Amino acid sequence: MLLSPTPPVHAPKDPAADPPTAGRARELAGRVAWPSTAERDAGRRWDEDLFTELTRAPRGPGLTGPLIPVELGGDGLSASEAFALLEGCAEGSRDPGLTLAVVTHAVLAVVPLRAFGTPEQRERYLPRMASGEWPGALSLTQTQGAARTPAVRARPGGPGRPGWVLSGELGLVAGGPRAHHFLVVAAHEDGGRTAFVVDRSTPGLRLREERPAAMRTCAWSRLVMDDCPVPKDAVLGTPGGAPGEVEPLLAALDWVFCGAPWLGVMRALVRDAIRTAGERDVFGSPLTHSQTSRFALADLATRCELAEGLLRRAAARFDAGGRPSLPEAAAARLFVTSAARDAAVTAARLAGPLTARGDRLIERTHRDALFFSATGGGPEVLQPVVAAHLLALGQG
Repeated sequence: MLLSPTPPVHAPKDPAADPPTAGRARELAGRVAWPSTAERDAGRRWDEDLFTELTRAPRGPGLTGPLIPVELGGDGLSASEAFALLEGCAEGSRDPGLTLAVVTHAVLAVVPLRAFGTPEQRERYLPRMASGEWPGALSLTQTQGAARTPAVRARPGGPGRPGWVLSGELGLVAGGPRAHHFLVVAAHEDGGRTAFVVDRSTPGLRLREERPAAMRTCAWSRLVMDDCPVPKDAVLGTPGGAPGEVEPLLAALDWVFCGAPWLGVMRALVRDAIRTAGERDVFGSPLTHSQTSRFALADLATRCELAEGLLRRAAARFDAGGRPSLPEAAAARLFVTSAARDAAVTAARLAGPLTARGDRLIERTHRDALFFSATGGGPEVLQPVVAAHLLALGQG
């Protein structure tokens, strides 16, 4: 029988380095979500009531509309503030799966609508997304830009059928079972690609269960579209313009903001590693007296700080004129995926037999970090983006 986990202890931080949004989210998630994290993970369980409590807290910015303008019902936070909010949520909940569901709705589904939606689309969707009434979702296979051919095909509706007809399947739809609408990128016969906002009520659209081996506390599904008719006003951005509009933005958002939960988890691992290393004795002395262990702790903390610097700098680019360059976002994602895996291994080595106690954060991190590394394209997509920029090959 597992030992009862001890409540997470949040060490005080420099206020300048810890925005108020992060502190509030960390406290709320630690109080509301963390007590059930291990149980929900073991049972592969999505808890809608918990999510509602977490996202509709009466004090401070909510987690459903941080990047939606105030005039449309959101909190109107900067990208840097929203990033800190997501980081704090993951650190407090110790649950990257739950926080991924928040990121998918609050960032990946919201920002393309805010950036490329028509005034009518923005007024229809964003206020209800800000309130949490209309959750948005999308497939994580669609955040790799030109590296992946869309699995959904689009064709004109034909005579008497204005609009478009969409067919295909998308896996790894984060937030799918609870979504009101989906962001879908579809390919045309001529090779062009268009982004659409497709309501769940669309005829021919159905969801199938999907159960990835990792990130078990997120709500997952597979989206199946059988000749789904969508109106002309479902197009997001310019018809045929997704490669230069929605897709690069989605890639940058994924590579940066999906790293926020992992920065929070890495901070939790650092705290746990310090505590557990101090509890272990080797040859009659605390493990922290060992030079090797001290170096391991220093390396763990350093990787965490470097990850924070890369991610927060990239997030700040959204506030300074649009979005970070894709090479910058790809470099941040590459480092963070490696740092998260290494953090789990180092923490396990320092914890020793204690790894299997408490809320099993180390085990869950090791498993989920492999999944995180593969999404967003993995090194096969990220390294060429960075290399092409260095060699001035015209990418990014």
